[in-house]
Amino acid sequence: MSAEKSKNILERLGNGEVIIGDGSYVNTLEKRGYVLAGCYTPEASVENPHAVEELAIEYARAGADITQTFTFYSRDVGTPKDVKLTCLEINKASCEIAKKVSNKWGTIVAGGIIQTAAFKQTRDKNDVQAELREGLEVLIQNDIDLIIVEYFRNIVEMEWAIELALSYGKPVAATMCIGPKGDASGVSPAECAVRMAKAGAPIIGINCLFDPFIALETISKMKAGLDGAGLSPYLMCQPLGYRTPDGGSYGWIYLPEFPHAMEPRQVTRYECARFAREAYNLGVRIIGGCCGIESYHIRAMAEELAPERNCLPTASRKSDLDLSTLKEKEDKGRPEFKGKGCKDYWMNLVPCTGRPLSAPMFRQADPETVNPSVLN
Repeated sequence: MSAEKSKNILERLGNGEVIIGDGSYVNTLEKRGYVLAGCYTPEASVENPHAVEELAIEYARAGADITQTFTFYSRDVGTPKDVKLTCLEINKASCEIAKKVSNKWGTIVAGGIIQTAAFKQTRDKNDVQAELREGLEVLIQNDIDLIIVEYFRNIVEMEWAIELALSYGKPVAATMCIGPKGDASGVSPAECAVRMAKAGAPIIGINCLFDPFIALETISKMKAGLDGAGLSPYLMCQPLGYRTPDGGSYGWIYLPEFPHAMEPRQVTRYECARFAREAYNLGVRIIGGCCGIESYHIRAMAEELAPERNCLPTASRKSDLDLSTLKEKEDKGRPEFKGKGCKDYWMNLVPCTGRPLSAPMFRQADPETVNPSVLN
């Protein structure tokens, strides 16, 4: 990654660049023993800054153009009982880590704000924006390059958040955590997209909760709405790293495996490559991941789009990109490598779980994407 590249994402998108986002922080750091499941708070930025920094470096090496700050809610709530750190202390440390990685790798520093407690409690615009403003203050003080208004499930709250974020004069990306059925109030993905664009967000899309291919279905509906309205913001898609065809309206959160047994649903690197290609063909130009998307998934996305990006990630030095290593072993007659030196083998593979009694899907009472009859 060249340190000379502009850190203005809108400038780079305007020049036709495809931007690769980073992946999971809270979920990955929980697996590594630095975050408590259930709390999901980023005190690791103070307690174990090396772990957060190393993960950010992993994503940059994998091809990510963006380094997100591992920051917190707006207020001092939710940390584990033995943590006495303030939200401000955590967020300040998180910004410092992201800036350090950015200075070395030339990445765009992005800070996010998410849905508020105030919206659930009062649904008052002033209350919502006041809470969001608290979360934005430390990001603005640290001069981040991009504000991501993400993980919103109601278009009204999203519109209020976009309005506030734009007031700081920074590039803004707005992503909702919705599936094909739309937001929490039943507003369609197409209408959500149109309203986000009309609210002024230059980048819109979705993040988290649903797997890459459900995300593609959702972003396709959003694009259709935008096309119909004659609107053309840049599109962004950062899906979940687990297969969730049987998830409810809150995606993976309504699955029985959440949060401690999701590994059998993990997407493969080739599924991520296929997602990246299909997203690009759909017109998405900021492509990354959310919970469950690891650095090797980001590398697969960046490698798949290397022709469009005119570069390979640093980490590709240790990637059997053309499968020549496996092909060489196959050519020597090694039966365990038969057919595995061909990309089509991996792109078309349907992985097994290795569990004879494993069900293909959960009998969700109200699945988001699967017809209930399939589960009966």
